Amino acid sequence: MTAAKPSAAALIAWQRTHGRHELPWQRTRDPYRVWLSEIMLQQTQVSTVVGYYERFLQRFPDVQALAAAPQDEVLALWSGLGYYSRARHLHACAKAVVECHGGAFPRSSAALAKLPGIGRSTASAIAAFCFGERTAILDGNVKRVLTRALGFDADLTVAANEKRLWQHAEALLPKDGIEAYTQGLMDLGATICTLRRPACDACPWRAPCVARAQGRPEAYPVKTRKLKRGQRDNSLLLLSAGRQLWLVQRPTPGVWAGLWSLPEYDAEAVALLLLADRGPGEIERLPAVRHVLTHFDWQLRPWHWRLPEKVAASTRSRIERSLPPGRWFHVDEALAAGLPAPVRKLIEALA
Repeated sequence: MTAAKPSAAALIAWQRTHGRHELPWQRTRDPYRVWLSEIMLQQTQVSTVVGYYERFLQRFPDVQALAAAPQDEVLALWSGLGYYSRARHLHACAKAVVECHGGAFPRSSAALAKLPGIGRSTASAIAAFCFGERTAILDGNVKRVLTRALGFDADLTVAANEKRLWQHAEALLPKDGIEAYTQGLMDLGATICTLRRPACDACPWRAPCVARAQGRPEAYPVKTRKLKRGQRDNSLLLLSAGRQLWLVQRPTPGVWAGLWSLPEYDAEAVALLLLADRGPGEIERLPAVRHVLTHFDWQLRPWHWRLPEKVAASTRSRIERSLPPGRWFHVDEALAAGLPAPVRKLIEALA
């Protein structure tokens, strides 16, 4: 550790001069809007979030409107943003705020952290920005900033070490200016102290930064436990009858839980077996799609089965019984539903 302590005052001054000030959720102390932005920003870039944030507020201007909405509608607006458990937790949290707190968010980080989908760091960010609570945040970007500045080289996959880093984060808190300090940490991690090739010369903490002095900022944070990525290979069936599509709702829990998707088969052989006795229409094999998720890479092999405009009711019924349970959607209705990103692209190409 370095004897020089990173200065909260220096970070606050830097944020007020060089930090971000024009993001839509920075112009409010409304906990609903700040909470919405914090959940959307988890594992997602600001440039992606802005459009989703504005569309969400147009449809759900307050927590009551979000709580009253069907989950399908929430997932539809979230479609394409990824990490769909965030949307389900968002909806559950809105319901809890309305049902248990009279529609008003709790004013302390401790109480906020008890709500669905709000962890300790997110709760602290809301409490700091909206209620001025002097409390520390420690999201992924802030872990990177603090471990580099402090030279904290303990393995963060060990819970006791992360607890120690929380203690360091709390020790650095300023007596005043918590909002600018908290935003400054976020801005530093997002724009200066980046994962690769950090702009150390522009950093307000460059003088006391241990990682910079060592000349190896990219060595922090230390995480020795590597997650082994899995591989999946599935076939998807895009069944169309004119402007109608057969969609199935994904089970909960699981990948894409609650979203509408295409019938999925464990192996290409299963899809081929189904299609061999398909009945009327034309079949086309579409280009495979590689979809990257947090823990595994997914090879998706879509087949497009076009039914004729006119199909006997008995034939259509037989086909439906051979498919996973679902229902017919008009293409426009499908595109307005909650769809996984690769499925949405397939349907948009069809449309």
